[in-house]
Amino acid sequence: MAGSSASIGVAEKLQGLNGLFAIHKRKGPTSADVLNLLKTKLLEEAGIKQHRKKRKKQVLKMGHGGTLDSAASGVLVVGIGKGTKMLSGMLSGSKKYTTVGEFGKATDTFDAIGMVTEEQSYDHITKDDLERTLKKYTGSIMQTPPLYSALKQNGQRLSCLMKKGEAVESKPARSVMVYDLSVQDYSPPHFTLNIECGGGFYVRSLVNDLGKELSSCAHVKDLIRTKQGPFTLYEHALQEEKWTIDEVVKAIENCTQLVPSEGGCKKLKTEISEQEKEID
Repeated sequence: MAGSSASIGVAEKLQGLNGLFAIHKRKGPTSADVLNLLKTKLLEEAGIKQHRKKRKKQVLKMGHGGTLDSAASGVLVVGIGKGTKMLSGMLSGSKKYTTVGEFGKATDTFDAIGMVTEEQSYDHITKDDLERTLKKYTGSIMQTPPLYSALKQNGQRLSCLMKKGEAVESKPARSVMVYDLSVQDYSPPHFTLNIECGGGFYVRSLVNDLGKELSSCAHVKDLIRTKQGPFTLYEHALQEEKWTIDEVVKAIENCTQLVPSEGGCKKLKTEISEQEKEID
């Protein structure tokens, strides 16, 4: 009986959670895969069984605040319970990335997991050339999203349609905001950029555009989201070994300190954004 009571207590604690917290997404799985793994770990710890056939009735309501590519890693903001209603603010808010690009090769996905579609020389590109070009991509700019993305066509993700070999229409260029853009390292053919941007911005498109602008081609070799909203990778993102109910409780409590102007996570309200849940 004592063990049963303890299990009920843990389950009630989990199902009573409401708020935002951040986790570390590793390379490989999709953001949805990572979220499902987190949910499974928490439910198993609470002794709650998942009924996969009854999807309409969620045992634990969870969502994330903006997709990270499967090849990318870093901060993924998670909403639990009523906290899922706060996630729209994460989509439109400021984000920071560190990316490693590679000149000389372009791919169909604009990153390292795609097929090489073009090769060009890059010996003529200097660090000064790169830094001068970055100025053109700072501020409010027009950017065309990559075909491999979470944007949708007829209700289906472009990336899924591309993988099926179906015809896909490129989305029109749209206005995005780049607050800061700088070169951290330049070791041809590789270059490392630090980026601070708003919602809807694609790092892969930026790197692809830089290659063309510099009379070459380029793709993303590595991408890390280091900050999303007030959540930073090294201070707030829970590593996988800390995906426990007690650690999540602590993380949600810490959220109050991250958004004091809004009166804490439980009172945080944001307008629902119509923006697609895609970023990188």
